[in-house]
Amino acid sequence: MKALSNGISLLEKYISIVLMFSMAVIVTLAVLFRYVFNAPLSWAGEVSIFLLIWVSFIGGSLGLKYRSQAAVSIVMDYLPLKVKQAVSILGHLLMLAFLLLIIYYSFQWVLSPSVAFQRSTSLLLPMWIPYLVVPVGLTFASIHLIANLLEVVRGDVAQ
Repeated sequence: MKALSNGISLLEKYISIVLMFSMAVIVTLAVLFRYVFNAPLSWAGEVSIFLLIWVSFIGGSLGLKYRSQAAVSIVMDYLPLKVKQAVSILGHLLMLAFLLLIIYYSFQWVLSPSVAFQRSTSLLLPMWIPYLVVPVGLTFASIHLIANLLEVVRGDVAQ
């Protein structure tokens, strides 16, 4: 599971690099065209929003892999090692249950007829493409979470 998580994180890093670079170029071009050439790009705002959403979900998944979310750990710092491990396992299981529930409903949402025929305003892009990031990002996050959970269960991670 760790190898799968590592492979996905490598893919996520490359996707994030491409998306961030694309977003920087598009926003720069939008500013240039609007204020220098006085001919704004009608599609630039929409594309940059879609790219930002994709980067956010992919980045959130990467953050889960590397355990870099904000946390208040004062209670955990004072717990004995076995209790700390049990609480960590319980927390991982609760997060995984929540993610699986959201993944289930997000796949239903993306595959629903209302989304299938919906198009974006400027590009007329099928909206299932930008919306697909929700189940994809959460699926990646679940894989990272399962890999982290297995490390906690084995005791490989420093508590």
